[in-house]
Amino acid sequence: MGTPVADSKTPALVAFAMVVIGIAIAAVQGITHGSLVGGVIAAAGAIPACYGMWKGIQQETQGTLAVSVIAVLVALGIGALLIVLRVVSWLH
Repeated sequence: MGTPVADSKTPALVAFAMVVIGIAIAAVQGITHGSLVGGVIAAAGAIPACYGMWKGIQQETQGTLAVSVIAVLVALGIGALLIVLRVVSWLH
């Protein structure tokens, strides 16, 4: 059993910040054309979010776990979208 400590959503916030940075990089290059670098940065946001999930499980806090799961899904989804848009832009 985990010891009850303060709820920490910092890893999820870092993941969301990485997604925002990835979108900003893609926006500079043209958001409809996507961005490999932006997509990789956004998808890499899943790393701190997974740590947040683990931390939420260890602390037995539903709030941290839920926010971290959403952060993982958003990071991977936006990252994949930006990469796919760039590849489609190349093929077009």
